[in-house]
Amino acid sequence: MSDEYAAVKRGKLILKGDKPKAKKRKHKKEKRTEDSKVDEDLIRHNGWWKVEKIEDITGSISIEFGNNAYISALDNGLFTIGAPHGDGEGPAPEEIFTAFPAGDSKFALKSGYGKYLGVSKNGVVTGRSDAVGPMEQWEPVWQDGKTAILSSLNKFMSVNPEDDSVVVNMTTAGDNEYCTIRSNKTKEVNKSVLPAEEQGDLNEVEINYVKKFQKFQDKKLRVNDNGVSELKRAKVEGNLHETLLDRRSKMKADRYCK
Repeated sequence: MSDEYAAVKRGKLILKGDKPKAKKRKHKKEKRTEDSKVDEDLIRHNGWWKVEKIEDITGSISIEFGNNAYISALDNGLFTIGAPHGDGEGPAPEEIFTAFPAGDSKFALKSGYGKYLGVSKNGVVTGRSDAVGPMEQWEPVWQDGKTAILSSLNKFMSVNPEDDSVVVNMTTAGDNEYCTIRSNKTKEVNKSVLPAEEQGDLNEVEINYVKKFQKFQDKKLRVNDNGVSELKRAKVEGNLHETLLDRRSKMKADRYCK
């Protein structure tokens, strides 16, 4: 048997007149199931997710009225509604507040100016208090998939359509009072089911995987410098590990990457 003949790859016998069937291409990724659908709302708000329970109103919080428009703090201690953001944008710094528990069912908010949000007797929301008293406590109300925020005056927060100021003037919640409380902190999960490398925020996760897989030829840690926005989207879409691998491969210092 000649070397040339031996090198021929044997395959299925094709009879005269038969047309060879096209090979089916294997998809690199299987179709996603219903459980792994992309959270479009999360992507549209750049990782700021809807809060639906009082325990999650802690840390960085934004309050959205309408579509991608958030309550914004002014330097005079008053509040307004900011200009709507484009898809994929989160709130601006002046639209981010720090939330603290205030009892079992209420919370307090501090603005970026270091003052707590309260309400005046005439129903105007202000941020001029250095401490939390009864007027600086707020209660979230969830019903039928909608959210409203109740003030100490038993009236709901809303935006005055005439001057865009933030007020409380209605004892019942309607379309003007419906809002969305958003957070960007990592949702609480059962850490016992997570690998050690995946415990922490996305910056820490990437560093953990780089330390695990990277060759330290010169003892220098190489981390992709494109930021975590790409990782946030990948986490939402369910392909975080593939994205981490791709980012490591671009650094060309990984024994598991080509």
